[in-house]
Amino acid sequence: MTDPIAAVRSAFPDAVRASAVYRQTPILTLQAADLLAVGRFLRDTPELGYDLLSDLTVVDRLRLPQAQDEARFAGIYQLRSVARGGDLLQLTVPLPGGDAPVAPSVTGLWPTADWHEREAFDLFGVRYEGHPDLRRILMPDDWPTHPLRKDQPLGGERVPYTNTWAEEEFQHLGKQIMQTDQRPEPVPGRMDARHMIVNMGPQHPATHGVLRLIVELDGERIIGIQPDIGYLHSGFEKQGENIRYKDFVYYTDRMDYVSAMQNNLAYCLAVEKLLGIEAPPRAQAIRVIVCELQRIASHLVWLATHTLDVGGTGLALLMYAFREREEILDLFEMVCGARLTTSYLRVGGVSHDLPPAFIPRLRDLLARLPGRFDEYERMLSGSPLWRGRLMGIGKITAAQAIAWGVTGPLLRGAGVPYDLRKAQPYCGYEQYDFSIPVQSEGDSYARYLVRMAEMRQSLRIIQQAVDALPAGHFWIDDPKIAPPARGLLDQSMEALIHHFKLFTEGFRPPPGQAYHGIEASKGEMGVFLVSDGSAHPYRCRVRTPSFVNLQVTELMAKGHLFSDLVTVIGTIDIVLGDVDR
Repeated sequence: MTDPIAAVRSAFPDAVRASAVYRQTPILTLQAADLLAVGRFLRDTPELGYDLLSDLTVVDRLRLPQAQDEARFAGIYQLRSVARGGDLLQLTVPLPGGDAPVAPSVTGLWPTADWHEREAFDLFGVRYEGHPDLRRILMPDDWPTHPLRKDQPLGGERVPYTNTWAEEEFQHLGKQIMQTDQRPEPVPGRMDARHMIVNMGPQHPATHGVLRLIVELDGERIIGIQPDIGYLHSGFEKQGENIRYKDFVYYTDRMDYVSAMQNNLAYCLAVEKLLGIEAPPRAQAIRVIVCELQRIASHLVWLATHTLDVGGTGLALLMYAFREREEILDLFEMVCGARLTTSYLRVGGVSHDLPPAFIPRLRDLLARLPGRFDEYERMLSGSPLWRGRLMGIGKITAAQAIAWGVTGPLLRGAGVPYDLRKAQPYCGYEQYDFSIPVQSEGDSYARYLVRMAEMRQSLRIIQQAVDALPAGHFWIDDPKIAPPARGLLDQSMEALIHHFKLFTEGFRPPPGQAYHGIEASKGEMGVFLVSDGSAHPYRCRVRTPSFVNLQVTELMAKGHLFSDLVTVIGTIDIVLGDVDR
């Protein structure tokens, strides 16, 4: 296997400022002026083939003592090679310009950088030279600051929805930082005002949340689409940088709120990578069980809402699919007391062991679900309406999907057998026998087939995990990371001290940085953390699949009828909390 650090050093000896391997991840620090040349080399050299840009973000190093003599801002690029099984390479690029950082745009190499760079421009103020449409993406266009900079506070003034500032009741609120006067909405720059331009959303039921689509139409035919996001922007990353590591688990539930267990897992694995620890075998098996149950539950929500959007048997299948999902949520309630925002996975393990009634109840559900899936397919697969609305709609090729950073069922529906559970196994997934469902057509019907097959593969994984469930601890036996057993608190002063310090001070990972991605129900869910040695993450970055996958809406819908846009949005399977996070 070709060493990317050695290859780049050989080809560009003057471009590399530093290199290291941290927690098995190679990290190259490059000069900004050489980023495009090195990036093209990494992408186009067959022995390397870093064709998938998983994530792009920025770190404001203003308060990092070891970076006082460095550039204030650094660009972070997480590259993967699909052909080489998802090998990860991190590029760190100090950005010139001081408080007004500048970077070359990599959209010409990896088109998926479009929204990532707009986000970095919006939240950090980095200007990407050569970007085709550099403007804010989450905050309003006239927002006066860049919120993720370290010199910006966590919160700001309340923004009441009123123009009557002279009223006495508003005098205590302080100075309003935005004007509330409504202004005419300009036509997006790439659109032709001679065509019909309409809004779909942000309240349309088929947008699955507060997503606004600006659609350019020639008659009923779609000419262009610009998704407008940010209506649900929650600032999770800023919040994550202002609380302790262990306390951010509860926030991850609220991102993709139909995949809480998987959100928990991505974050916990990133923190564990920073700490250099691994959860015990029983905890890993439990994580696999609940995360595969969560995958099924998420796909059931997708199937139910998608069939309702498209029509036909939608209402009946909505009720059937939610019936099965409720049984999965019953199991979640058994293990942690919650159904939707579970916060069950914790750094080093899980919060509770499985109760005695869990396995029998789970086995009963595993026996019934294959028949239920057969029933769904009998309702849909042969339906002329279902096939007519999905077949040939929203096509995307394998090359397009990789270039745009698309992962999950969208990528596998385009013929790419890429799944992080196989490519970069975690939680012991290499021990389980399962297949990666793939379809080559790249249309909405192919993605339907992939998701249906994925639910059956999840059943296989869960059955194996249940049959081979190890005994032992469900949380790491380290009182500096996991609380001591409750019974010890009455017997051991040392245990009581550990418990007190853990809940008042938290734990402190050593200085470093770590990115970890998992195969969530919608694609790659990744978390990038920078530790400065304190109990709070210095930088907390969340790479969500819905944000990245939503970029290809125009690519998939262009040329289709306006009614097909409902199919395209549904088949991407977005959750707006996962987009705006």
